[in-house]
Amino acid sequence: MKEKVEFRKLREFGDLIGDTFLFIKQNFKPLMKSFFSLTGIFIVGGMLSSILAQVQMVNISQAAGSTYDDSPRSMLYNVGFNYFLVIIFMILSYTSMYVSILSYVALYIEKGKVAPTVSEVWAYFKYYFFRMMGSGILISIFITICFVLCLLPGIYVFPAVSLFAPIMILENGSFSHSFDRSFKLLKNEWWITAAVLLVIYVIFYAFSTIVQLPAIIIMMIGAFTQGEKTITNAYAVISAVSQHISYLFMIIPIICSTLIYCNLVERKENFGLFQRMGELGQESEQDNSIQEEY
Repeated sequence: MKEKVEFRKLREFGDLIGDTFLFIKQNFKPLMKSFFSLTGIFIVGGMLSSILAQVQMVNISQAAGSTYDDSPRSMLYNVGFNYFLVIIFMILSYTSMYVSILSYVALYIEKGKVAPTVSEVWAYFKYYFFRMMGSGILISIFITICFVLCLLPGIYVFPAVSLFAPIMILENGSFSHSFDRSFKLLKNEWWITAAVLLVIYVIFYAFSTIVQLPAIIIMMIGAFTQGEKTITNAYAVISAVSQHISYLFMIIPIICSTLIYCNLVERKENFGLFQRMGELGQESEQDNSIQEEY
């Protein structure tokens, strides 16, 4: 059996991706238990509100004899309250996903590569949840502005933004500290970080697309048979359900971003190396004391 994943150590490109999946494999049951216990209610709420909003939009489109349009502008205009709920649950779902997973990792590191219980993760979760939600909204606005004004600034800041949440929870950092530190850690390491994130998000979107294949197939059948009005409700429901199920795969980029953060800290500060050296010293002292007893 492979040794448990150590977060605070140097890694190369392949190690960052490989250890992401190794950590998920080694911690699958306790990680999923914490994830669904703390995030499940928000995902289910988002799924139900999305189904209601899309079905209502379908009925309105069919009654008016117009084409189904699920763009945010059309959804907000026609089903304002339900679409407002969709947005609220989306914010709650993403916040809870980040906080639950990163709280699990923080405790895993703190306990010396031992999986934490749900109650332990909950203690971290309730402490960071609202701080992360407010910070996440501000960060989302920031990166949206960067992408809207010009594509290149958005691409440039995305790797730094991906480090924001791990810094906030693993270092208990404020918004300003986490924001500033994410750019400092990324200095001279942008290309390798961007490359790893590109690969991991391609994997994430591939898994998400597989989950959403039933909805895609229904949409294609509707396009070829011209039976959109008879199957649009089915498409809307299956699309909403599969989209929220695919949230599960967000674990992959969140874990990878945390490994990237720890790797950058090691490259610049050698924190984990000094910590392991200290532990070796403690072990040798314990061995000496045991010999003296005998």
